[in-house]
Amino acid sequence: MAALRDRAAIAGVGWTPYSKNSGVSTLELALRAITAALDDCGLTRADVDGFVTHSVGDATPAAVVAASLGVPDPHVLLDLWGGGSVSAATVGAAAMAVASGQAETVVCWRALNARSEFRMGGTGRAAPTLVEFQYQVPYGLLAPPQQYALVGRAYLDACGAGEEDLGRVAVTQRQNALRNPRAMMRKPLSMDEYLAAPWIAEPLRLFDCCLETDAAIALVVTSAERARDLRQPPVLISGAATGGGHSLFSGARPDLSVSAAADMAPRLYAGAGIGPEDIQIAELYDAFTPLVLMQLEDYRLAPRHGAADFVASGATALDGKLPVNTHGGHLSEGYLHGLNHVGEAVTQLRGQAGDRQVPGAEVALTTGQPGYVSGTTSALILRADR
Repeated sequence: MAALRDRAAIAGVGWTPYSKNSGVSTLELALRAITAALDDCGLTRADVDGFVTHSVGDATPAAVVAASLGVPDPHVLLDLWGGGSVSAATVGAAAMAVASGQAETVVCWRALNARSEFRMGGTGRAAPTLVEFQYQVPYGLLAPPQQYALVGRAYLDACGAGEEDLGRVAVTQRQNALRNPRAMMRKPLSMDEYLAAPWIAEPLRLFDCCLETDAAIALVVTSAERARDLRQPPVLISGAATGGGHSLFSGARPDLSVSAAADMAPRLYAGAGIGPEDIQIAELYDAFTPLVLMQLEDYRLAPRHGAADFVASGATALDGKLPVNTHGGHLSEGYLHGLNHVGEAVTQLRGQAGDRQVPGAEVALTTGQPGYVSGTTSALILRADR
């Protein structure tokens, strides 16, 4: 993967507003976000020849978006399945297409009406195609909070952490969201309020769970050389990796307290030519609070079984040693299945994050879901072009 290092860059980012009811289709959301991303970097739809998206059956296919934008001969059309697990992989695939010469300008996006239309784990949707789902139904193990509660309990038991350790993740990220005008949750959250919130699936309370959000985000990926001639400071894609994982029933990883990201992380760092000590910002997939603690350890950003103390020390706050989820994350900004973490990393590395800007930020880690349930994971290392 070292051959990919810094050859492609993210040149544009575009969002739609976050809401609980967008009032439009996922296709319309995708087109609005892509148009905004192209405007951001000064390109037009005529410049686009590649399309990459990801979903769990709830988004508009790449070919439909290409046709809707009036692109007659797209060179790359890729629909990745796997939800947040492959969010970073969409950008990695776009970078490979650009670096190999298969395409010149690739748009990546995630568009979903996850609150008003296609609610994750909701009863109004078809059953997942996972083979293991047949073994969940008899026990009522249907929704993501139930599944990740098992993972969270395994982690807490292994490291001796408790409910306030999860609460500090939620409270710290809410503090970040207060500085983010795009965030859905901009009311301060205290530890007392966190602890008073209802259980969803023990050990997960209300504020341990990500938001259900209607929105879209898009990214424009092109060559590093071309990006330097465009409107915005380019953000180089220094490393991209995709890895395996396990469902709750596969038995591939008997220790649920360690995610598949632990296996993938060495490849990711080697591809980028850096180590965990070089990461200055971490945008970690946070569908649920335990995943943040687990990934701090699995990406070797905190000692094994030491992530709770790391967060308690203030290290992950905006003014800490390693700011984490500077936008508020899925817990407080909005849930865009991982790709909004990439957008935040780009914003920080450009130096355009306003009141939440991390001074001098040059290297960021942004991750997808670390490998549970869907059985895959992915991550990126991004670098400012300075």
